[in-house]
Amino acid sequence: MSEGAYAGDILPREAWKILETDPASVLIDVRTNAEWAYVGFADLSQLGKQPLFVPWQLFPKMDINPEFSAQMAGVGIDIGSHREAPLLFLCRSGVRSKNAAIAMTAEGFARCYNIAHGFEGDPDGAKHRGRVNGWKVDGLAWVQG
Repeated sequence: MSEGAYAGDILPREAWKILETDPASVLIDVRTNAEWAYVGFADLSQLGKQPLFVPWQLFPKMDINPEFSAQMAGVGIDIGSHREAPLLFLCRSGVRSKNAAIAMTAEGFARCYNIAHGFEGDPDGAKHRGRVNGWKVDGLAWVQG
């Protein structure tokens, strides 16, 4: 695979469908602890699943998490059992999750997807998120911690 390659972008509803129909699929939320606590996160309980939480960047400086791959292994994502499983990466807007999908593809995982528009979506004309597109706007299940 070329540098920057990954399986591609999918919309939140497509991600939900994959999570619903493919038992091996995994949702990895790559936002920060603060975002999970104050903004909320995907609720996969009706699918009998839980999202995994591994930050791509570290708050407050927002440096790339140098332990990302190791932390992915720490939450149970290993090349042996997940090489072909759909790994669905989610962040606020689809930027960090795309970078995470690219990184994990480079680590040998074949089906790393970025969830386009992320959890909160693109900003509207007033620069507010959560009104245009994304997981929450699509009406998918989520909870606030």
